[in-house]
Amino acid sequence: MGLSVAVILSLGACANEANNNEPADNQSDRPAGELVNSEKLNYHVDTLSNDLKNPWGIAFLPDNKILVTERAGEIRIFENGELSDEKVGGVPEVYANGQGGLLDIIVHPDYDNNGWIYLTYAKPGDNGGGTTLARTKLDGNSFSEFEELFSVDPFIDSRVHFGSRIAFDGKGHVFVSTGERGTKDNAQTLENHHGKVLRLNEDGSVPDDNPFVDEANAKPEIWTYGHRNVQGMVYDADSDILWAHEHGPQGGDEINIVEKGNNYGWPKVTHGIDYDGSIISEESEMEGITPAIHFWDPSIAPCGMALVTSDKFPEWKGNLLVGALSFQHVARVSLSGKEYEGEEKLLDGVGRVRAVAESPDGYIYVATEEPGMLLKLSPENN
Repeated sequence: MGLSVAVILSLGACANEANNNEPADNQSDRPAGELVNSEKLNYHVDTLSNDLKNPWGIAFLPDNKILVTERAGEIRIFENGELSDEKVGGVPEVYANGQGGLLDIIVHPDYDNNGWIYLTYAKPGDNGGGTTLARTKLDGNSFSEFEELFSVDPFIDSRVHFGSRIAFDGKGHVFVSTGERGTKDNAQTLENHHGKVLRLNEDGSVPDDNPFVDEANAKPEIWTYGHRNVQGMVYDADSDILWAHEHGPQGGDEINIVEKGNNYGWPKVTHGIDYDGSIISEESEMEGITPAIHFWDPSIAPCGMALVTSDKFPEWKGNLLVGALSFQHVARVSLSGKEYEGEEKLLDGVGRVRAVAESPDGYIYVATEEPGMLLKLSPENN
């Protein structure tokens, strides 16, 4: 994985997810509009910027601005073909510790009418930090009407496994993913929010039909549990499927279909081992545990995910595009209904892919860290 066990332990983060600070060779020097061949189509790659610092999330505004979060707590603005020197104002203070900081960002599906932008971040608190969901509006290049909707309970003094991605189902609900903060057993208890996918109403209140709302001592926001660290999540409106991927330990990264009340197993079942080589569980499946539809061994360290819906990429339509931190590529995952069919490496060696997003006009954007790039993919004949 590029780091010794001793280094991993000293950083307090897993090798998959930790930044090894080794940029891929010459990737930021890609020629403008470079044509790349792939199995099903050829596409152009344009480097829009190589001046980002640990980018994490990408959001698209109707005025053609692109907002990119940086983990340390900045939001960068890409407009008029370049990265602006001005940054978004009014961003909340973040718990920039290890993997914590400013995380995902997404516009509400009805943004044209309500103007809401949702974001997740690690919020600092008395006992460390915790994944938090907020919504806000953009007034010029500054946030206004900022509303904190939800924070995990409890906050923890840990550098690892914050999640976090946001997805809307178009039915008035918003999903938020979390990590188990490096404490495995957190994922299996309903008494905290760690290692879960949470389901909220869009105003942050709890839906009456959440699976554990009537269970004593359970956190009512929980939709699913038994997750290690979910850093990719996307809702397929056509199929009514919430897709998510999560980091395994050494081996065992997963793609899951997230369904109401299910237990996804961590750490009771896993396809991986711990970083010191010890066995976490002898079981890779178990009654009452929802199996992954696919797992990677060795780990690719998945982060960021998009579902291709664009007519600009008809040969990829319905595929998942999964970023890979460790293996430094985008995995194009083809599906047959709810089944994994196969995958292809795109942008092999591009760098540590942190975010993948499809823009409203149908292009694919990719953000990498070390080097901190924003890339745009467009079809050959566009």
